[in-house]
Amino acid sequence: MLNETASAVLKSQPRLNTQYSLRANLILCLIAIALTLAIVAPLIMLFQTAFYDDNQHFIGLQNFVTYFANPALLSSVFNSLWISLTATVITVVLAAIYAFALTNVSIRGKGFFKAVALLPILAPSLLPSLALVYLFGKQGMIKSLLGDQSIYGPIGILISYCFWLFPAMLILMSGAFRNVDQRLIEASRSLGKGVWATHYAVTLPAVRYGLVSACLVSFTYVMTDFGIPKVIGGSFNMMALDVYKQIIGQHNMSMGAVISILLLFPAIIAFIFNRFQNHRQARYQSFQIKPYMSEKNVKLETALTIFCSVVSGFILLIIVTAVVASFVSYWPYDLSLTLSHYHFEYVDGGGWGAYFNSIKMALMSTVAGTIIIFMVALLSERFKTHPLIKNYVQMLALLPLAVPGLVLGIAYILFFNQPDNPLGVLYGTMTILVISTIIHYYTVPHLNLTDAIKQIPVQLDQAAQSLGMSKWKTFWKVYLPMSFPALCDVTVYIFVNAMTTVSAAIFLYSPNTSLAAVSVLNMDDAGDTVAAVAMSILILVTSCVVKLLHWLLTRKMMAHSQRWRTNT
Repeated sequence: MLNETASAVLKSQPRLNTQYSLRANLILCLIAIALTLAIVAPLIMLFQTAFYDDNQHFIGLQNFVTYFANPALLSSVFNSLWISLTATVITVVLAAIYAFALTNVSIRGKGFFKAVALLPILAPSLLPSLALVYLFGKQGMIKSLLGDQSIYGPIGILISYCFWLFPAMLILMSGAFRNVDQRLIEASRSLGKGVWATHYAVTLPAVRYGLVSACLVSFTYVMTDFGIPKVIGGSFNMMALDVYKQIIGQHNMSMGAVISILLLFPAIIAFIFNRFQNHRQARYQSFQIKPYMSEKNVKLETALTIFCSVVSGFILLIIVTAVVASFVSYWPYDLSLTLSHYHFEYVDGGGWGAYFNSIKMALMSTVAGTIIIFMVALLSERFKTHPLIKNYVQMLALLPLAVPGLVLGIAYILFFNQPDNPLGVLYGTMTILVISTIIHYYTVPHLNLTDAIKQIPVQLDQAAQSLGMSKWKTFWKVYLPMSFPALCDVTVYIFVNAMTTVSAAIFLYSPNTSLAAVSVLNMDDAGDTVAAVAMSILILVTSCVVKLLHWLLTRKMMAHSQRWRTNT
């Protein structure tokens, strides 16, 4: 009887696998079509617009010639390049030393230093620029430190970018320093190499891939951000700011498309180079690494503690300045406390409606994005699908990493605002903001969930099939619990980025769908700088509360569902 049952189950497995394969291929095809409409089609429209004039007549490269013939626009290329290079060098060096201290040296207060260093990632990119105005502006409390220099210009832009980029660079460099192998350090020292020679021969090769990634990411971020130079740049122009002026100020879509394409090329080159060097790095990670921890060295630990204290102190200075400025009556003359700056109904820019719109959009993006990304990752990794469809979807999943949010926003305007496009009904709605947010931040969650699914043993699938368990039950009992930590990280990642995003949303919102981060820029434009600071603090506090609630709610759940990892 048992043999007959087992035989029936085994005979039914090919039919079930074929059935699920057809379903998986159908679902993956629908996802491929949706991603094509959300990524590829807008980018094609962007490229097409750059070669046409306002009357939709093909003019070839004339728009590019016009751009490079304009001295004012051309100067922004040089400004963007040297600001990007300078900010990259400063930030990556600071983040590398900070990461080395937290990862490989036994200094005190690591938890505090790490928490403070990651705070800027929870705030909109405009926060440091607004805070610097209160510190070093015309009415700044410590403006004398700059002497005759003005904070409005390259100095303010560089300081703001260093503050904004630091958390991302720290995360990348911390991962790089975890690849340093203790055994190689000990072998080098036992062969008579000194400390500096050892680090040059062992540590530097181990972290060089992370170092290159950090430089490429930093350079791309600075090249494609317009918020910081818009707030504190003064008359100093940059390429990303040119896009904003051409689209919002002059409604010159063709020239905006030209500059967007010019910004897209550095991002694509950086993306391709980064993927290439990541593949090379994978060759050296096939063996288990014993994390490096430096020997007891009081002088080194003291120096790095002072360094981390100075960097974290500067970060806290920026944040505390913004918090205090939002609660005082009139900086710096009347420092009495007030809540009047949080009465957003008296200022332009969206007010409390924009704040609640951001929460709504962030929640919708988090729920929809997590479900879609997890479904695509699971179908790609565990279901039998056609190789062409699978490879195409995986290519589309990686493409958003090479498309800056600014470029994506322009492409969405050109594609969804076409009169003959049936998808034009989405333009100006909350739905298009959700779609753009999910697409903009798609790649990192996809890679995170894909790695998590790859770690689940394939033998569990085979055991579930031999027991006659359905795919749905296997998903519920196996894949969901084992991918829970990655899912938690993805939800917070999407929510925080949705709350702080401004690059794509600035071109897609309507009066009814204004977002908090966008309202910060609009308030500052209208001269309501204190209200802009107050809104920035609201975004920061909201992101911090969500992170805290996420940690409290998932701690016990993860302790229960991830017990198998500890046992293993």
